[in-house]
Order: sequence, then structure tokens, then C-alpha cells
Amino acid sequence: MGPRLKAYFQLCRPANLPTAAADIIAGISIAGLFAHLDAFQLPVVGSFLFIPLILASVFLYAGGVVLNDVFDIEIDKVERPERPIPSGVVPLGNARAFGFVLLFIGIGLAFLVNNICGIVSVFLAISILSYDKFAKHHAFFGPLNMGICRGLNLFMGISLLNGYGQWPYVLVPIVFIFAVTMVSRGEVHGKNKGNIIVAGLLYVAVLLGVYYLHCVYAEGSLWYLLFLGLFAFMVFRPLIRAYKENTPINIKKAVKAGVLSIILLDAALAVAHANIIIGLVVLLLLPLSMYLAKQFAVT
Repeated sequence: MGPRLKAYFQLCRPANLPTAAADIIAGISIAGLFAHLDAFQLPVVGSFLFIPLILASVFLYAGGVVLNDVFDIEIDKVERPERPIPSGVVPLGNARAFGFVLLFIGIGLAFLVNNICGIVSVFLAISILSYDKFAKHHAFFGPLNMGICRGLNLFMGISLLNGYGQWPYVLVPIVFIFAVTMVSRGEVHGKNKGNIIVAGLLYVAVLLGVYYLHCVYAEGSLWYLLFLGLFAFMVFRPLIRAYKENTPINIKKAVKAGVLSIILLDAALAVAHANIIIGLVVLLLLPLSMYLAKQFAVT
């Protein structure tokens, strides 16, 4: 892979893209696409509309992170000059066009599924641009906006079957990503123990929230607790280390773990509403994401 092509891939944060796909699979599971399956039963799906919906999510995510770097050009010239745009490997104009094309492709794919998914994708794109251009500079609204982006992504999956009754699930990724984004505030300079404490409390709220929502909305077995336990281990271990040694490198590891662990969280949600097979399908995205994280930056 040539350096120019690799730079474009780097702008898309390839390691993060499987997490977007995981949101959609969790969403359509919550909506009931795989309902009434036995614990280990293979699903037989008559409609494959979830495939373009997964692609829509991936393109929207990729466009969002590309444009994030576009809007961050002046900051990155100082703090991250090695990145593709400030280093000059990818011209600013090309990166801007690339990001918007990815967003429009994502929206188009969502409308191909159905109008409701398309409308949700438009709101998602607006929320993405709001974060990239404005909200990320605010200590509270930045993390909240990022969480809303992830919540809308999950809701886009739920919208495949018009499952609006399950809208409270949207709060789970909103709270979790809010927490992860708060931790990321110390990636450059460190010294964010206060944020880490708040994030830890929010992680606990996420765990309790998933358990509560399962009790209220789901009829599946308790197998999802296994996946939820793996999720808790993955996010808390680096977070505790980042608190004890509050350095940028440990904070980055905690953020990286938080981003990738979304796959485990989505797997738990999928198992709670479908079965273990669907959860394992989602879980398979984790080694892919971890492999890509060794090749490309996550944050």
C-alpha cells in the first residue's frame, strides 16, 4: 500500500469502523429481526436490507472522522503534525471533498433501506458535522454530541423494522461515549483524574442500564451477562491504570479500549434480544478492529 493511499485509510480510522457495524447489528437485534431464536440457533433472514444499512453506518462514521481532521487542521499542525493533512500527504481540499463524499454515500445507502433509516442518517450526519465543527471544543456539549452520534447510529439499526418502542436503548451509547470522550480530553497533556472518576461512574451506570433495559424489554436468557462482563473488564482495566498513572499514553490506551469495547457492548445488547450466535458474529468484529488498530491510529 502506497503512502498516499495509506494516508487516506488512516483518515478513515479503519479500526473504528467495525464498531459502527456492531451498532447496526445490535440495533436490528433490538428491533426484533432475530427474535424468537433459541440460544444457539442460526438465524434465517429473509431480508438482507441490513447489509446496506451496515455499509451506510460505516461510510457515515468514516466521513465524520475524516472531516474531524479537516476541521482540526490548525490544532494538528501544533499537536499532531505527523497526521496525513498537516503533514501534507493528503491536501486539505482533497480531504474535505473525501469526507463529504463519504457522508453522502452513507446517507444514500440508508435511504436505499427505507425512508426512516434515511431520515435518521441525515440527523446523524448533521450531528457529526455539529461535533466536528463546533461542539467538540466544549467540555460538556462535545462529549454529549459525540454520544448522540453513537446513539443515532444505534437508532438507525433499530429503525430497520420501525422499532421505536425501544428508543430508551439509545441512551446506553450516549452515556458510554460521553464518558469515553471525557477521558479523551487528556490524551495530549494528561492530568485528567477528575474526568476519569466521572467516566468510571458513568461506565457503572451503563452496566446497570443494560441490565435494567433487559429486564424491561427483552425476553432472552442471561447469556448476555457474559458479554457484558467482558465489556466491563475491557473498559475498567485500562481506566484504572490511567487513573493510577495519569499520563497521556495510559489515557490513550483507556480511550482506545473504550472505543473498541463498543463491540462487546453491542454484542451484549444483541445477545439480550437475539441469541448467542448473533453475539458471536458481533464479537468477531473485535479481533478485526484490534488488528486494524495495530496498523492505523484509533484516535
